[in-house]
Amino acid sequence: MGRRKQPEIRDRILDACVDHALAHGLPDRLEPFATAAGTSTRMLIYHFRTRDALLRETLGRARRRQRDYFGALLAPRPDEDYLSTLRDAWRGMTGPAGRPFLTMFGRLREDSGERLWPGFRRESTTDWLLPLEVGLRSVGRPELATLVLAVIRGLILDIEATGDLTRADQAFDHFLATLSGEPASSP
Repeated sequence: MGRRKQPEIRDRILDACVDHALAHGLPDRLEPFATAAGTSTRMLIYHFRTRDALLRETLGRARRRQRDYFGALLAPRPDEDYLSTLRDAWRGMTGPAGRPFLTMFGRLREDSGERLWPGFRRESTTDWLLPLEVGLRSVGRPELATLVLAVIRGLILDIEATGDLTRADQAFDHFLATLSGEPASSP
């Protein structure tokens, strides 16, 4: 007779693995996760069965955290124009709290990530359309959701390639000014 599984321990381990992955990326071996969770690789296998299963669950939990955080940033606020909300959301997504998600899931968009999360590229695009449509509906322009998402994704790729957050921030401000019909302010 084996030991009874303890879901609260498994949950604590998974949270520690997510925290580690967001800070350092997905490890090639289990040892960094074991160290981060204060356990052994044997216990990781006991709770998650395989390395890939643990990686998939780590990605899934990190994605839920990202959806909660980014979703709150993109949610319309009754006392604020939605284009201002988008500007603040952009700063939150690309700032210190949002960057770990962008880095982790940016790597997952590569072909090797498809093995861990088949269909991720499609999902990571389409799951942001509805929140943007809802927000843009508040300014009478829900049809712009795909355009706004494309600009956000393109600028995120630009930041990943160049590291030039200042230039990307300016470009996003210019884009929002174009949407509002106002001239963009200069830095």
